[in-house]
Amino acid sequence: MGISSALYTGVSGLNTNGNAMSVLGNNIANTNTIGFKASRTIFSDLLSATISGSGGVSQVGRGTQLSVVDNIFSQGTFENTESNTDLAIEGEGFFIVKPVGTQQTFYTRAGAFRFNEQGYLVNPEGLRVQGKGFEADGTLSVGDPTDIKVDIGTLIPARSTTTIGLTTNLDSNAAVVAGGFNPANAIGTSSYATSTRVFDSLGNTHLLTTYFTKTNANEWQWNTVVDGGEIIGGTPGVLDIVGTGTLQFDVNGNLIAGQNGATNPGALAWNNGSAVQNVSLTFNTTQFSSDSIVISQSQDGYGAGSLVRISIDGDGIVTANYSNGERIRISQIALAKFPNTGGLLKEGSNLYAASDASGDPRIGVPSSELGKIFTNALEQSNVDLAQEFVKMITTQRGFQANSRIITTTDELLGELINLKR
Repeated sequence: MGISSALYTGVSGLNTNGNAMSVLGNNIANTNTIGFKASRTIFSDLLSATISGSGGVSQVGRGTQLSVVDNIFSQGTFENTESNTDLAIEGEGFFIVKPVGTQQTFYTRAGAFRFNEQGYLVNPEGLRVQGKGFEADGTLSVGDPTDIKVDIGTLIPARSTTTIGLTTNLDSNAAVVAGGFNPANAIGTSSYATSTRVFDSLGNTHLLTTYFTKTNANEWQWNTVVDGGEIIGGTPGVLDIVGTGTLQFDVNGNLIAGQNGATNPGALAWNNGSAVQNVSLTFNTTQFSSDSIVISQSQDGYGAGSLVRISIDGDGIVTANYSNGERIRISQIALAKFPNTGGLLKEGSNLYAASDASGDPRIGVPSSELGKIFTNALEQSNVDLAQEFVKMITTQRGFQANSRIITTTDELLGELINLKR
């Protein structure tokens, strides 16, 4: 090992510090890149040379090398935005995106999403965001996440009412109506009434009115009627009974029988061409000494409607809101978490790809494990400018020191050459 080896030691320092400056420059350049994760350089020494001295064998280092460039996946701060499709993750998860027509999967923390002209939720580069869709019964589908798409160009079809729910109190002090209910004198032969607007299969609305008639102590009769002009064979202006039943209460005013009822089969045959309809009625009724009142009522039908707004909530659930007031849950955004995020490969455009070093992702919906989603927010770069500038100074000084090794060694070699004149 001679003096000239010091030249290469200095060169190794120049190369390593030069690479470190490139990493610092990239960090600083991406200070305002959403979802960007800073990198850091780790140096290591080169294999030492062995020399013999009077005290025995010793080792002399031969310089430095770049060991690894780590990605720092610390949490970035959030910036509030005006777009409800801007999403940020608090936690360790990643959004999952896929290019159109491929099975390649990328992961990102940059949640600047938007819906494209086809109704797909995409990132600025057009990669489709993945999520788990909802089944018709409202449960999440099983299997791998799929593209999130909202049908933005058509009306949703009407849904006919199948169930009516009534939560009421019937006044226990109401008088018993002798002879029971008579549709020809509905008001005079009933104690209370409530009306519910229902939908047929074409989306038309009809008014069903349920009359409650006290027939005995702790016993009420209910009759649901409709104007005869709306059903086949009926007479306009004449009420037709389409369903009837009896409610039984105990001495404490609690309903003990008759909680469930239904319209008579075939009774709701509308004269507008829609399908024959059967409606179930659920009574959550009490009989207390208080005015008769409807506390709440519900029905599960709706008319045709057009899309007016798409929203995403804190659980990542994408909901389509229609002009008929219906809200349909489309999908829930999926997140992925890796055993070793440091093993992810940077792919550009704020994207990462899995590798053998990262391990297989754990995929699920937003949770305490995978992360929580914030809407109207974007995660900012986690680059700390003050820290980067300090590192820049130390790297610059390191580069200067290594260049001085080369100039000093050159001077030593000059002195060596001048020994012979």
